[in-house]
Amino acid sequence: MYNQLYQWTGSSVKACMIKSFIVMICFVLSATDTTAQKFEFTGRRKKEIVAFKMVKNLMIIKLMVNGKGPFNFVLDTGVGLFLISDPALIDSVSIKNLRSINISGFGDGEPLSAYITPSIDVGFGSTNAKGLSAAILKQDIFELSSYVGMPVHGLIGYEFFSSFIVRINFSLNTLTIYRPETVYIPRKGYRVSLMIEDRKPYLISHIQLTSGEKIAAKLILDTGAGHPISLETNGGVPFEVPEVNIAGNLGIGLTGPISGYISRVKSLTLGKYTLNDVITAFPDYDDVGAKVYSVSRNGNMGITVLRRFNVVFDYNESALYIKPGAVLNEPFEHDMSGMELTSAGDNFERILISRVEPGSSADEVGLRKDDEILAINFKPVFEMNATEIDNMFRSKSDRSFILDVLPNGSKSLRDKQRVILTLKRRI
Repeated sequence: MYNQLYQWTGSSVKACMIKSFIVMICFVLSATDTTAQKFEFTGRRKKEIVAFKMVKNLMIIKLMVNGKGPFNFVLDTGVGLFLISDPALIDSVSIKNLRSINISGFGDGEPLSAYITPSIDVGFGSTNAKGLSAAILKQDIFELSSYVGMPVHGLIGYEFFSSFIVRINFSLNTLTIYRPETVYIPRKGYRVSLMIEDRKPYLISHIQLTSGEKIAAKLILDTGAGHPISLETNGGVPFEVPEVNIAGNLGIGLTGPISGYISRVKSLTLGKYTLNDVITAFPDYDDVGAKVYSVSRNGNMGITVLRRFNVVFDYNESALYIKPGAVLNEPFEHDMSGMELTSAGDNFERILISRVEPGSSADEVGLRKDDEILAINFKPVFEMNATEIDNMFRSKSDRSFILDVLPNGSKSLRDKQRVILTLKRRI
């Protein structure tokens, strides 16, 4: 999720706040030697296969924290520091040696408050990491649990990927982790060079814009970003936005909303493979590109590109190995409903509309912010998961759904309304 977490229509995450916040925390912890903080296998084990859950393009793994759990964490190459977003873990796992900090200068609101600690023990499968540095939010302002519809307690990235050779099978939703000294060469994979900078992986991707211009873009490879790619800055100036686009709110940043456009590029490469007509975000330059300081880059590449392959990360050798998966050539599609949805309720069983894009299909049938979706095609939403619903609304242009909706402010199910929502491809 680098330092932006885009809140795309139908696929909202607050990475923008998370990544910017983590960058500031890393400065606070700069005096701490974090390079030696590694996971290690217990006993003589050399590898292990562990399942992960893919929810709305986020990889969720289970971690033990100070010997308790398991807890759900997002596996995110764009995160350079272990982050606990659920402050309730402070008491439930007995976190000690806390130092309180305030991070100000992010807009007109109150300073962000957090704790930092140099001494959390984390377990994953048969591995453990002793004394990890971490940031812990005093308030869960990112609300990742509401986004994915299940409890999420934080994010982990560099500490995990720098400890192992990590093989990700997106077809089976499994991780195979190897000791870093293991002589492991994925002979059927194509090698892509990585640059590990500021505790995050970068690569070069050749991109052809709709204008025909070709660029060699330096992109952060970000498993915590749900979009295909985002283009922020082209040598210190904004990218030209293609004529066919959707204007809107791309997300929420530390300084407020991120405006911009969603469009496409003609093609991009990952290694020797070329992907065509790729959905692309063009955030407002003043909101994003002008605020990128620590590493020179053009943008980022998210998991929607990466999951078309089975991949191996080898940070120690600065390498990514890719092998095409079954969905390599599936077309890139954006949400066609025009709704952003969030989960609510004690068990995240309710689905609320958090935003409606003006002029979209949802807007045309009268759906509004804070309306509650009760059923889709007569199936109650509590019988579905967030990924299933997300996939429905990006499935096919002109496909229609029957929605049972409780308008905002209604007190009784007798106020339920039924609408027919027809998807409309806009880019």
